Amino acid sequence: MADQAESLRELMKNQNNAVTNTVTIENEQPKVKGNTRIIAVSSGKGGVGKTNISANLAIAYAKIGKKVVILDADLGLANVNVILGIIPKYNLYHVIRKQKTMEEIVYETEYGIRMIAGASGFSRIANLSDDERHEFISSFKVFDDADILIIDTSAGVSDSVLSFLEAADDVIIVTTPEPTAITDAYGIIKVMSTEIDRTDLNIKLIVNRAQSVVEGKKVANRVINIAGQFLNQKIDYLGFVYDDIAVQNCVRKQKPFTIYEPKSKASICLDHLVHRLENIEYVEGKGLNSFIRKFVNK
Repeated sequence: MADQAESLRELMKNQNNAVTNTVTIENEQPKVKGNTRIIAVSSGKGGVGKTNISANLAIAYAKIGKKVVILDADLGLANVNVILGIIPKYNLYHVIRKQKTMEEIVYETEYGIRMIAGASGFSRIANLSDDERHEFISSFKVFDDADILIIDTSAGVSDSVLSFLEAADDVIIVTTPEPTAITDAYGIIKVMSTEIDRTDLNIKLIVNRAQSVVEGKKVANRVINIAGQFLNQKIDYLGFVYDDIAVQNCVRKQKPFTIYEPKSKASICLDHLVHRLENIEYVEGKGLNSFIRKFVNK
């Protein structure tokens, strides 16, 4: 697992070092490649809305002008494409079987982001040989022009999940106010703290389906305090997403809520989360915008 994560980090580091290199095209000014920020989104258990958060986070990033790729790394129950209402012809299965290259399976969506579809019911990635793993990781070079790479991992603590979490610049753990979700969120943080050989883990927490600002904060404080006390692991509270009927309606229609319900409470929360990730100020408004901003930034 450590070798796989280290290979991925080194690959992305080499791609990111291209920031000092220029590509000159005739009659054009040299273009400078930028850094790719890797954000892995995970959860201790399924059913907490992790994939929905991942997909809409990617779209929210695109709205502020970022070039975004979302990679569905859940090979057992891949469904980023379902959230986006897309039926891809090819996915990671075809890459692993060497029937397609990573570049050939990139899907340009109508939402301003690119998508790499996972392979439902196919978990061979966890058992790749060293050569296969290296070749698979090397195919990530297709993302070198992206500003943001969002990796939607599977739920739980498999070796493949931990490899992606270890390699990421930022790890976002999604939970809900349900006691089982909170317990499992702490569980995956505990495994990361003990199994991942990094002292600079950048773990952030999102509380999904919160009924109120107070509930989101209460759940976050519970996880943060326990992780700090028993694991000596720092967790940053990124924010919450309201329990919003608009989200449920969009899931049924297989449409991203940040596109089809942009003024919903959940969409506004996603916008705030992106701005906090980028450490830029959210434009203050009246009503709900102002209300959420005052509480989230306390």
